[in-house]
Amino acid sequence: MPEEPNPMSNLWPLVPPGATDWLLELCGDGLSGFMPPAMPDAAWVLNAMYKHEQGPTEVSYDEYHQARLADGSTQPHIVGGLDLDAVNVATGGGLGRARHPGSGWRRLRWTELAQRTGDPIVPNGLMPSYRCFPSAKKEGSWPLGMVPPTEGSLDRETWNRLIATLTQYSPAGPDTRCLAYYNPLTLGATDFDNLHVRAGQLGDADLLYDQSEADFSPSNLWADDRSWVLCTDYDLWATKVAGSPALIDALLNDSEIEAVRLPWAH
Repeated sequence: MPEEPNPMSNLWPLVPPGATDWLLELCGDGLSGFMPPAMPDAAWVLNAMYKHEQGPTEVSYDEYHQARLADGSTQPHIVGGLDLDAVNVATGGGLGRARHPGSGWRRLRWTELAQRTGDPIVPNGLMPSYRCFPSAKKEGSWPLGMVPPTEGSLDRETWNRLIATLTQYSPAGPDTRCLAYYNPLTLGATDFDNLHVRAGQLGDADLLYDQSEADFSPSNLWADDRSWVLCTDYDLWATKVAGSPALIDALLNDSEIEAVRLPWAH
């Protein structure tokens, strides 16, 4: 029986790594993602976080983990003779792709959490990351009834909405030719010289999220005409979108996407 064609290879074939040369010149090193400046405008699309409607609010992920270690219901994580549970905090955070956790959970807006804690949405001078919302955590660990944003990847729902908005503001809609770059960290690669870049159409962008080579959304996605470019840095909780003022205004005023301007990271 002939082997079934790979949709990713057919619709998003690999292209020479020289496709990122302009990003390297514009942004510098792209090991964790090429971070563009405003082109001419920019905003940060925030990854989703969630709160359980009836979940515990006082117990942290680390307290729960330590209690399970104490009663023997889970085993310590020993690597090279070192007890990692004794030196690390179970924060509750994750890395890579994510989606709505299911029944009983609701999306918790960053603005809502900021109002509740008194913390800024993003502290002045910083980018969206684990350093946000210190007042929501107990010794660095999130409450068990919350799911914080993951690092390095858009969540599925935000990705879908962002792609729909980009399609609306792209020159050829779903037929817009795009390029996608996955940084070596997302692929577990050790050869940092061979960049992983694919080319395809924006209407087929769902494959970029679900493809098996990476557990992350693309580090960079951009229109071939460079009318917009996004960057999802491996270490951050948000995606920077650079493009036209009309596109950025649409993201900032979207009812589903939560986006902010960060003047110090514009």
